[in-house]
Amino acid sequence: MLRVRRLGRVRYQEAYALQHALAERAADEYLLVLEHPHVYTLGVRADPANVLVDPATVGADLVRADRGGDVTYHGPGQLVAYPVVTVPDDPAAGPAHVHRVEQVLIDALSDLGVAGASRLEGYPGVWLGVAEGRPRKVAAIGVRTIRAGSRRRTLHGLALNVRCDLAMFDHIVPCGIADLPVTTLEAEALDLTVDAVADALVARAVAVWGAGEPADDHSVTPAADPAGTPSPTQAADRAATGAVSPPPRPPGAQPVRLTPSAERPLWRRLRRAGVDPAEGLEISRRKPEWLRVKAHMGSEYLALSRTVSDLGLATVCQEAGCPNIYECWADGTATFMVNGSRCTRACGFCLVDTRHPLPLDPGEPERVAEAVERLGLAHAVVTCVARDDLADGGAGAIAATVEAIRARRPRTDVEVLISDCKGEADALDLVFAVRPDVVNHNIETVARLQRAVRPSAGYARSLSVLARAADAGLVVKSGLMVGLGERPDEVLATLADLAAVGVSIATVGQYLRPSAQHLPVARWWSPEEFEELARAGRALGLAHVEASPLTRSSYHARDAAAAASAGARELAAR
Repeated sequence: MLRVRRLGRVRYQEAYALQHALAERAADEYLLVLEHPHVYTLGVRADPANVLVDPATVGADLVRADRGGDVTYHGPGQLVAYPVVTVPDDPAAGPAHVHRVEQVLIDALSDLGVAGASRLEGYPGVWLGVAEGRPRKVAAIGVRTIRAGSRRRTLHGLALNVRCDLAMFDHIVPCGIADLPVTTLEAEALDLTVDAVADALVARAVAVWGAGEPADDHSVTPAADPAGTPSPTQAADRAATGAVSPPPRPPGAQPVRLTPSAERPLWRRLRRAGVDPAEGLEISRRKPEWLRVKAHMGSEYLALSRTVSDLGLATVCQEAGCPNIYECWADGTATFMVNGSRCTRACGFCLVDTRHPLPLDPGEPERVAEAVERLGLAHAVVTCVARDDLADGGAGAIAATVEAIRARRPRTDVEVLISDCKGEADALDLVFAVRPDVVNHNIETVARLQRAVRPSAGYARSLSVLARAADAGLVVKSGLMVGLGERPDEVLATLADLAAVGVSIATVGQYLRPSAQHLPVARWWSPEEFEELARAGRALGLAHVEASPLTRSSYHARDAAAAASAGARELAAR
């Protein structure tokens, strides 16, 4: 299967980590379609002298890549496509793949009515004006092939200048070619959008790499145009996929009554993603039987509550209003929340405090460790609020907490549930270096709903964080909620992506609306549907899937880790 992922705007470093993970681990073929923020990339044979200015002075990054070729530019208005596919294991595979990528783009441009797109002998890429003797480069191509087990896989791909800023090319010698100009489709008086070209490119790519099967094609909902509404191309895309249709309203359900203040960005983002909040369930509607939890405050619950209170700690169980608090605390299990209790993000599903954060408490790691020791935990879970105000995103404090627990309880397994640390590799490495027994980072929802549900995060970024954790040789876990307006095929696609980047454990649970100011519940998923998701996730290559209406990230965490080890052995034996 060819899995097409239209990811929006993604930092180059994150796309780099993601495609490497897919090349090395994914069972299926992938096509990543995206744009980058301003960045100059140096291929393995690049001459640094071809970078004519300090990139920082023009608002760009400079990154070394392991593709072929010299220096090139990526930026907004440029369509980038990375096919991560299997090719024959022979020396000619690389040049043949370059030729194939060129042809896919030439055919896609022809489908759009772009005349004269062709090759130029001796110069990889796609050119305009060759027949007239005035060649102008409109697309750069640079690839690499690697061995991944018994297969040879491809990395990198093409960058087509649709309507990007041509002045950014003046600061480099593009592809090391000083005597031939670069152009864009816009400069050639071709009125095409990045979305329209992406559609044509994907159609041709599916014909080449899709093995005759329909593509598994999913998109991150693009940002709105300046008027705050989807572009015609975006609207057409949603109509074609059915994403604009809300899920059926359950019998007897009442629509959410929106106050005028509800038409704030949260609701606009949800509508832009194809979900009408007016079709959601009324917050006062009685929950199904399988979502009702009885409060039981026995001695174990009370003892843990006293420990948390005595040590001045926060737990996500309390801060996020988890429905499993009575069961978990009665079992002596709690998820400690570090870096304070105030989050710098305002996700549409979360109850955690979003007031201005307080300075870090240097004694917090030691107090968490003391709580773990007092409770005699065999498996401790440490999570955190997002701290975008800190240079390391709070990663250092998480690492310090792991080390403090290990100093007091060397045999306690430590699981961390981390934020994305803004995708910064140095920050993430602080956590990976202390070798937690499990690294969890939640992707939370399907690609289409990312910007509605967690606008400060990103689908590609989360996948890249998980990929880097797997690359570090750690046991990796992730989770998502359902009931926000996603389709079943989107959930399966997300589980496939998690498995493809090296995730071992996945959790799937029903979203419960914390208040009327949060995202509405689109529908209740049944216990039988959760059981089917667990079976499907295992079939996709996940070692363990914990899926039920009340499942949360840390629910049955110790059992899930043990089950994942057994599941990994089973997968390896297949």
